[in-house]
Amino acid sequence: MLLINTIFKKKILFFSVVIPILTTSCKQTKNIDITPDIPELSGMVWIPGGTYDMGASDGDRMALPHEKPKHTVKVDGFYMDVTEVTNAQFSKFIDATSYMTTAERPVEWELVKSQLPPGTPKPHDSLLRPGSLMFKKAKETVPNLYDLSQWWRWTIGANWQEPEGKGSAIIGKENHPVVHVSYEDAIAYCDWAGRRLPSEAEWEFAARGGKHDQIYFWGNLSDKLSSYVNSWEGEFPVANTQADGFEKSAPVKTYPPNDYGLYETSGNVWEWTSDWYSSNYYQTCLNASVTNNPKGPEEAYNPNNPYIDERVIRGGSFLCNASYCASYRVSSRMATDPSTSLEHLGFRTRKHNSTGPITENDTYTPSPCGFV
Repeated sequence: MLLINTIFKKKILFFSVVIPILTTSCKQTKNIDITPDIPELSGMVWIPGGTYDMGASDGDRMALPHEKPKHTVKVDGFYMDVTEVTNAQFSKFIDATSYMTTAERPVEWELVKSQLPPGTPKPHDSLLRPGSLMFKKAKETVPNLYDLSQWWRWTIGANWQEPEGKGSAIIGKENHPVVHVSYEDAIAYCDWAGRRLPSEAEWEFAARGGKHDQIYFWGNLSDKLSSYVNSWEGEFPVANTQADGFEKSAPVKTYPPNDYGLYETSGNVWEWTSDWYSSNYYQTCLNASVTNNPKGPEEAYNPNNPYIDERVIRGGSFLCNASYCASYRVSSRMATDPSTSLEHLGFRTRKHNSTGPITENDTYTPSPCGFV
């Protein structure tokens, strides 16, 4: 098992140690433009679009280098899911299409090998079985928080409908965000639903909820973090006090929405975006005074993980902790292998091209996921 954990370690998100968390104040939601009662837009809200500075705020002492420098971005308005896609919603997709997620398919060693350093030995076939990456608490203090193999395990049989491993179920968790879904799985859902994944720029604009130079969606302080975010409270990865009410994922709409009416854009589960990840992308954006509807870099680039072309994920998760991963900050970004599935990674969608709020007299034509 140690060997398989080492092999799949390359497929795990790399979080960084951050300095202690700040203290906070809060503000209530206001002026939410609720979606009209149109079937194609059910569960979505209008994001008005605009110009903002993308990236870490000047006062964010926890910001990582790839969140800088901030740069001016303009995004058009669009409709976005109010919540992360839930188990109930994903079940409808599976029932309609008989789609099999990547975590349920046989493991292809040649694909895995291509993402690992040359010469990596093949593990026994008994270990190369369908599954996904799951979190496991450590029994004692972990001195090196960079060694992710101490709490991530390749779990045979874990997938979206058996999220805790073989024999578990989503009964009673229909309103939780679907997890153990890869980028490919998210795209397949989008194709079926006539949606697409948001770009990274769209995601951050929406997650900020109109607060365009603040650390969190509610402001700059975090003294009431547990009231707003499902994260890890306590010593990571040993003990979670569950001050926020949950040890793992929470049902959607558990915590207050931002000022655009979006729930759980901070914490709960990470969310896929459509962008390739490039560690120096923000720096290249400085050459333009304003970037209109950016689609991200043309190709992936991460010198710390050269064997995998990664996609950007956003929002943080229930595992984020001030000592390990304060990624409930709105500028926080991470990258992962598109074929990876984890128990704290899901997604939400947006409607295709939108130029303004839709009325009942407007038409809607589904189109494949991607930029149109």
